[in-house]
Amino acid sequence: MQNSPSHTNAPYTLLPEDPSPARPPASSRRPVKVFAATAASVVFLTSLVMLIVNQSPETPTESDHPPRSDPLTSRATTSFSRDAGRLPTGVSQGVSAKSYPSVRDRLSYNWTNAMFAWQRTAFHFQPEKNWMNDPDGPLYYMGWYHLFYQYNPDSAVWGNITWGHAVSKDLIHWLYLPLAMVPDRWFDAGGVWTGSATLLPDGRIVILYTGDTDESIQVQNLAYPANLSDPLLIEWVKYPDNPVIVPPAGINPEEFRDPTTAWMGPDGTWRILVGSKVDGSGIALIYQTSNFTAFEAQPGLLHAVNGTGMWECVDFYPVSTNSSNGLETSVVGPGVKHVLKASLDDLKKDYYAIGTYDPVSDTWTPDDPEADVGMGLQVDYGRYYASKTFFDQNTGRRILWGWINETDTDYDDLAKGWASVQTIPRVVTFDNKTGSNILEWPVEEVESLRLNSTEFDDILVEAGSAVLLDIGMATQLDISVEFEIEGSDALEALEEPEAIIECATAQNRTTLGPFGLLVLADKSLSELTPIYFHIAKSTNGSLTTLFCADETRSSKALEVFKKVYGGPVAVLDDEKFTMRLLVDHSIIESFAQGGRTVITSRIYPTEAIYGAAKLFLFNNATGVNVTASLEIWQMNSAFIRPFPLEEM
Repeated sequence: MQNSPSHTNAPYTLLPEDPSPARPPASSRRPVKVFAATAASVVFLTSLVMLIVNQSPETPTESDHPPRSDPLTSRATTSFSRDAGRLPTGVSQGVSAKSYPSVRDRLSYNWTNAMFAWQRTAFHFQPEKNWMNDPDGPLYYMGWYHLFYQYNPDSAVWGNITWGHAVSKDLIHWLYLPLAMVPDRWFDAGGVWTGSATLLPDGRIVILYTGDTDESIQVQNLAYPANLSDPLLIEWVKYPDNPVIVPPAGINPEEFRDPTTAWMGPDGTWRILVGSKVDGSGIALIYQTSNFTAFEAQPGLLHAVNGTGMWECVDFYPVSTNSSNGLETSVVGPGVKHVLKASLDDLKKDYYAIGTYDPVSDTWTPDDPEADVGMGLQVDYGRYYASKTFFDQNTGRRILWGWINETDTDYDDLAKGWASVQTIPRVVTFDNKTGSNILEWPVEEVESLRLNSTEFDDILVEAGSAVLLDIGMATQLDISVEFEIEGSDALEALEEPEAIIECATAQNRTTLGPFGLLVLADKSLSELTPIYFHIAKSTNGSLTTLFCADETRSSKALEVFKKVYGGPVAVLDDEKFTMRLLVDHSIIESFAQGGRTVITSRIYPTEAIYGAAKLFLFNNATGVNVTASLEIWQMNSAFIRPFPLEEM
């Protein structure tokens, strides 16, 4: 439709050395083997520290990692005094901060139940209630996609971490299953934390996960399905002789977590990574195994980067440089690059780099040392963390999950009864045009939710104006838009150089913008979230395009943390400025230039909700006009509910 804008059940095959699938009783006694490896690892750590010194690039300077206001450890100005002595949720338990800000006993905005109800998403995955964080062990098995996730069954704040479990036929409509694993052994008494699944060639499934022991030591544990003939994989068995990996000497026992999916090396043995840090350097420790019950630490590291702090939720996978197909995790060879990703605990950001993996030495080298992990590209420049990929053997895709966490208060979350959302799954491919980054794009299955569409062609957006788009409801949308700057020599007209090239607020006007969309805006523009391109000229005369999301005016609630997110995006000579947005109530996922740069926004409007939410084009340039062409789909809600087990 064309429209016009208005202006203004078989038994499980046991793993080797596994005496029985029966679950042993909980015990607080720690086996002697937990400590047996300590002496042997002293030599390993000595060589490890030397390796970091020799292989890591120059320590990032203050300009590489400028001081930033981290929403997990600082807070916006409110009418309440800050409890400066209280740590954010999770920190004292040895994990990254799980709350922002540190206010649990007061509610500063007069939220209503209707406002809270509007915030809940319609087609993103989230539990029925309570707290959720990292995605865990995603896999495809016997016709079902499985998603496990960090979950607190008792409360909407972090704690008592178990593995939630849900299944789907299409990655969009989900059915909740019973909890997969709960903290009921000494080796995970403090929580069943993040882990990964590996599909073995003989059809078996193994899961490695971090357990927080009864003495607050982070160890790696093994679990597997009780019944491989069950496509729902409802019952899971914890290996009786857990843990299978303990912290080596010299590693902080509270900084050793999140094992990766395993891959097989040329010698026929399996490898996994575990994240940690040494002397402020983020590191990926590498272990080998032939049976997943006995692991051997390798003398070196897969990789390390000075000054990046604790690496958690490490991910490591191959991408094809000559095909859009995904690759199984063990693939190496010509036409293959490897992505190394780490979630940086200090910055609460997911960074990645593309490089070359040597399967003989078990080392990885970045293509661009100046854009190493933690120094260059981010998986997502917004409110996004703890991402995890898996190879979907059903469709031949590499699929990415990520956690969207909150920026309101713990008390707000308790009041609404839930916290956190997962992103729409994304397909990951190598960007053959640039050769230096990955592309992330929503799985095509989300398009099954599209309802009626509205098209706008060549809409003129004059300098300093906003154009209201008449689309009806604006809270569940899939938006595709192309922008063109009027005038063939417009880019050369940019005169003002910028000493620091970074996303600024959408109110910061230059000759060429910013220009883009105002999402979840009320009609008076008292609340709005601009998603936009900003073209900047550096002091040496070069031009950089930034893709940005400005949350600073997204909500009138003062206790909500709000900032400007974004990063650079390559716009090639033969390309227009393009973006795609998935708007789902309080979540906006924004993809620029086919997914080269992605920003996830978590916002809390107080007025731009329900029918009051509007969509605008805007152009805040001082010197040029832009034209925009759009196709906008209203989106249906996904079917997400408990699995009807009683009907089986």
